[in-house]
Amino acid sequence: MPVRYPRPLRPGDRVGVTSPSSGVPEELSERLAVAVRDVEARGYEVVTGRCMDGSGHVSAPAAERAAELTAMLMDPDIRAVVPPWGGETAIDLLPLIDWEAVRAAEPTWVVGYSDMSTVMTPLTLLTGVATVHGNNLMDTPYRVPEGLLSWFDIVAAPPGRRFTQIPPERHRASGWDDWAEHPDARTFTLDIPGRWSRLDGSGDVEVEGRLIGGCIEMLCNLTGSPYLDTSAFARAHAPEGLLVYVEAAGDDAFATCRYLHGMRLAGFFDAAEAVLVGRTSAPDTASLTQHQAVLEALGPLNVPVIADVECGHVPPYLPLVNGARCRVVHTATHSEVIQTLD
Repeated sequence: MPVRYPRPLRPGDRVGVTSPSSGVPEELSERLAVAVRDVEARGYEVVTGRCMDGSGHVSAPAAERAAELTAMLMDPDIRAVVPPWGGETAIDLLPLIDWEAVRAAEPTWVVGYSDMSTVMTPLTLLTGVATVHGNNLMDTPYRVPEGLLSWFDIVAAPPGRRFTQIPPERHRASGWDDWAEHPDARTFTLDIPGRWSRLDGSGDVEVEGRLIGGCIEMLCNLTGSPYLDTSAFARAHAPEGLLVYVEAAGDDAFATCRYLHGMRLAGFFDAAEAVLVGRTSAPDTASLTQHQAVLEALGPLNVPVIADVECGHVPPYLPLVNGARCRVVHTATHSEVIQTLD
C-alpha cells in the first residue's frame, strides 16, 4: 500500500493556520504577523482559524481545537496546515478527530514539530498520509542554512521528488531569540560547531527505510495505544523497514532513558533499521548524559543509532517527511539525508 502525498502547493493555494496545542500570546502577535506575511509572499493565501488564543497553555477547549483542525484537513481549498508552534497537551485531540473522515478526504500537508508530533505521527500512521516534521510557522522567517530545506520546499515538491540535505555542522549553543523585542528576526545564531555522532559503535553507516518519528516527551505517552502502531504501518507501507527518528525537547537524561525504554518495550522501534536522534539542549544528570540515556535504552535494538541530527529543538532544522522513503549516510567526514516522496 503506497504512502499518500498531498498535492504540491501552487501559488494561490490556501494555507491554514491553527493552534492544535498552544496559541500565540499577545506580545508575540507581531512575530506571527511577520510569519504570515512570509507565507503570503510565496503567493499563498493564509486562512487563520479561531483557535489561536495564547493566554493559557491551550488555544481553545479540546473539542474546538479538534473541530477546527479536522475542518481544515477536510477543506479541499486548504492545501497545508501549519501551526504557530507546538505546546503541551495536544494529546487531548486524538479521540476527538474523525480519523476515518480524514483518511477518506483528499490529503493535506501538515507541518510542525514538538507537541505537533502528537497529531502528525498518528496522522501518518493511521491514514498513510505523509506529514512534515520540521520548522513551524513562527520559525518560517528564518533564512535556511545552506544544505537544508524549508517546509516551503517540501510542500511544493511533486510526487517522486528526491532531495538531499547536508547538515551545516553548526548549531545554536543555547537560548532563543526574543521575538517580542525582535519580531522580524531572520538570521539563526549558529555559534558552535557540531557533527552527527554514532552512539552504538564505529564505522560508516548507509541505511534505508521509511521515516517515522517525533518528539520523545510527546510520543512516549501514546505507546501501546492505537495512535502509535509503527509495526502495522511498516507491514502496510514499509516492508523494507523504518528509519525511526526521535528527539528530546527538554526533560533530563533519566526521563529520556525511561521514555525510550518504554517506547522500545511497547514495540515502537520493532521495525527500525536505524534510529536517528535529534540534537538536544535537554540536561544531562550527574551520572547519565543524554547520549548515554539513548544508548542504554536503544542499544538492545542492535541497529545503528546516530545522534545530534538537526531534527529537534536546537536550531537549525532539517525537515523530515513522515512516510517518505529515505537513505541516510554517515561517515567520518560526511553526513546526508536523501528523501524521496514515493
